[in-house]
Amino acid sequence: MTVHFVGAGPGAADLITVRGRDVLANCPVCLYAGSLVPQELLEQCPADARLVDTARMTLDEIVEEMLAADRRGQDVARLHSGDPAVFSAVAEQMRRLDAHGVAYEMVPGVPAFAAAAAALNRELTVPGVGQTVLLTRIAARATPMPEGEELETLGRGGATMVLHLAVNRVEELVERLVPNYGRECPVAVVAGASRDDETVLRGTLADIAAQVRQAGIERTAVIVVGEVLTAGEFPDSHLYSANRCRE
Repeated sequence: MTVHFVGAGPGAADLITVRGRDVLANCPVCLYAGSLVPQELLEQCPADARLVDTARMTLDEIVEEMLAADRRGQDVARLHSGDPAVFSAVAEQMRRLDAHGVAYEMVPGVPAFAAAAAALNRELTVPGVGQTVLLTRIAARATPMPEGEELETLGRGGATMVLHLAVNRVEELVERLVPNYGRECPVAVVAGASRDDETVLRGTLADIAAQVRQAGIERTAVIVVGEVLTAGEFPDSHLYSANRCRE
């Protein structure tokens, strides 16, 4: 028996990987976050599969479902939005499965920040402008940030910053980023990336908070901060340069 932590992708049902789809089709039990995972994905599960919406369940209750499946000898597909490697809370689930000797694997998915970049039609690593992408969040109704990972510290280098779980604190976010990035730094907010109700906002640190409030965006959004969002004058990448040695 194996628990498969499957990245469901950012929202569009057709952005799940082929491997993830095949796992769904072969697991008699599927645990999914109903508030984030598209219902269409559940159609990939066997007709008689046990489907469990974990949106209102505690960690103990979720793990007990996995252990019960283990006792029955049934594989479990554990659907997480985006990619399970980032902000998915799989670490504590795997730690408990380790304690019970239950096997598991991770199946990658399309992360939300990649879907946001696609919605913006922007590369997040632009030659001569930005070659580093920071994925982070702020401590709101979640666990505290580790020492040294505060926005003020992370922003000192001016790297492109992608923030999850932060749109409902956008005013605080702006206040903390302006000292390092400046009020005219480009910002984009992508809510519901890849979904039918996808919303894209473009602006600067000076005006993005007002745009977010006017649009009524409160959740399921990615915020991208950095000069790469508007860069037009930059050197071509060395990757395809005629001067590059290809021997």
